[in-house]
Amino acid sequence: MKAVKDPKTGKWNIQYRYTDWQGNRRKSTKRGFSKKSEAEEWLRNFMLMKQSDFDMCVEDFLKLYYADMETRLREHTMHTKKYIIDLKILPFFGKLSMNDIKPADIRNWQNTLIKQGYSPTYLKTINNQLNAIFNYAVKYYDLKSNPCTKAGSMGKSNAEEMKFWTKQEFMQFIDCVMDKRQSYVAFMTLYWTGMRIGELLALTPQDIDLEKHTISISKSYQRINRKDLITPPKTPKSKRVIGIPEFLAVDLQGYISSIYGIEAQDRLFPMTKYFMEHEIRRGIKASGLKKIRLHDLRHSHASLLIEMGFTPLAIAERLGHDRIETTMNTYVHLYPNKQGQMADKLEDEYKEGL
Repeated sequence: MKAVKDPKTGKWNIQYRYTDWQGNRRKSTKRGFSKKSEAEEWLRNFMLMKQSDFDMCVEDFLKLYYADMETRLREHTMHTKKYIIDLKILPFFGKLSMNDIKPADIRNWQNTLIKQGYSPTYLKTINNQLNAIFNYAVKYYDLKSNPCTKAGSMGKSNAEEMKFWTKQEFMQFIDCVMDKRQSYVAFMTLYWTGMRIGELLALTPQDIDLEKHTISISKSYQRINRKDLITPPKTPKSKRVIGIPEFLAVDLQGYISSIYGIEAQDRLFPMTKYFMEHEIRRGIKASGLKKIRLHDLRHSHASLLIEMGFTPLAIAERLGHDRIETTMNTYVHLYPNKQGQMADKLEDEYKEGL
């Protein structure tokens, strides 16, 4: 089973034998590899996949899992997934056989992490990654069962309390960062549009229509492994055009005019999320406001829209949510309870019918 170069195409092919699911021996050829090493690596992975006893250790299985996921997930998502798995899962399970991991092992791992004092939402995120690995093994590699199912989960999907600023609190904050024009305009844009931080950092002059007072959101900025990357936005619905108030259009026009030699495709805010996190901490310290995260400015915008009476559908479209359920599940507690008013209206309708 050696890789052979095809003289016609210049590509590498590799022949191999394997036992199919019915126990029959078969022979096949995989073609089209650019390098000999790629062909040999593919065969190693294929033979691991065909191991019916599934005795491979977790760290070997993860090579197969990563290779598949990298073709389906955005680079930033894959980077986050690998970071969590390599830091929180591999040290505990890496050398164990996939077949040998029991629900009791999962519980032991969970208890170890819980004792380390991580937030409930982070614990949930870590647990979801391990669960995804075993679900993948069950679905595609015939692992008999997912031990995470019996072990149960840990942590919580949502934080106990969503933090956000009121309009008055934001105005108090923005006064404290006016000394840096770039920071001022960036925070004004985040708060009054509700866009994600990656969407803000990817904006270019050509994305802004100052006459129509709109911003087109079609990409996102990430910094991964010291490289600046412009990627598609989070979901298909994230590509959107949003209206902006006139005062924000004026701020953006003045800011763009102040940048010497900026081109239509240059980034308007050539900075990193780390810089923005530093700036929000600086403004919080100067203003004396409660601490919130950068992402909470998006929640602050949503809460403002709810207070102004906009529907969940309108808010979902503005925020770029894929489903209106996402908006409702995230912000349902901010909507005023109308049950009393509904009951009164129904009472009036009944009496009117009489």
